[in-house]
Amino acid sequence: MKNFLFSLLSILFLQCAAQNTKPMKETLLPYHFPTKYLQLNEGEIAYVKEGKGPKVLIFVHGLSSNADAWYRNIESLKNDFTCIAIDLPGYGRSFKNTDEFTATYFATILKEFAEKMKLKKFTLVGHSMGGQASIKYAAAYPENLEKLILIAPAGIEQFTEFEGNAMKMVMNKNTIMSTTEEQIDRNYLLNFYKMPQEAAHMIQDRKNIMKSSDFEQHAIAISMSVSGMLDDKVNDDLAKINTPTLILFAKNDLLIPNKYLHPLLTIDALAKTAQESITKSILVMINDAGHFLQFEKPTEVNNEIKKFMFAP
Repeated sequence: MKNFLFSLLSILFLQCAAQNTKPMKETLLPYHFPTKYLQLNEGEIAYVKEGKGPKVLIFVHGLSSNADAWYRNIESLKNDFTCIAIDLPGYGRSFKNTDEFTATYFATILKEFAEKMKLKKFTLVGHSMGGQASIKYAAAYPENLEKLILIAPAGIEQFTEFEGNAMKMVMNKNTIMSTTEEQIDRNYLLNFYKMPQEAAHMIQDRKNIMKSSDFEQHAIAISMSVSGMLDDKVNDDLAKINTPTLILFAKNDLLIPNKYLHPLLTIDALAKTAQESITKSILVMINDAGHFLQFEKPTEVNNEIKKFMFAP
């Protein structure tokens, strides 16, 4: 009986998989700005580029996100800056065939991307996982970095080996692939203090990904990215950063610090650790905003970015 049920489930799974013939780059909703592509050594990187200002901002998204997550910032900032937002490998419309998803690896991708784009000076703007990758970049390749902007960066909060293993067990490929649409809705709620209507677009995108032929690769990317954030620590990198840095945290972040593993750790304490660890840093706390603060409070975040970028 058990073998029969297993065979039946396998047939049903194969039938469902057969129906998902379009890759993620085709099932995603159109980005708010035209998508461009750049060939790197490993594959094609998708990105958007808007504005013609002399100062260049490269936006680096977080876990389970993509370049379009920055459109509410680019809409305004493109008037003053050249704005470039990329899809990291494994995400959005970029190539999927990679085996590494660490902050160090993403930093090398950013380096290659900037070199291929012939960018002599630029500022990295990294959110969450993208913030951790930006920290690695700033520590390893400071020569082309004008400034650094970290938005709710991952990697500041530290986890024990036991805590890390527990998180890896929860965020495995099978769990991600079995997430229901109702769970997706609840998960996105955790990213905001008060979810903006505009978030419906990214939520629908996440649901559409489940219908793509490379959904399994995307689930692997998320699972391995979680492991990458936990294993590729930035404790020693923070003190190496000599680049002027703006650190933005949200007062009402429900995702960091981890409420289950570190119930006594406050966002203020975590933010203070970040500021004290990076010598030339400015800390700004955004009120009434959650983890996705640049999307929830674009005007406030954009104003802080402009102020910081135009400061001497």
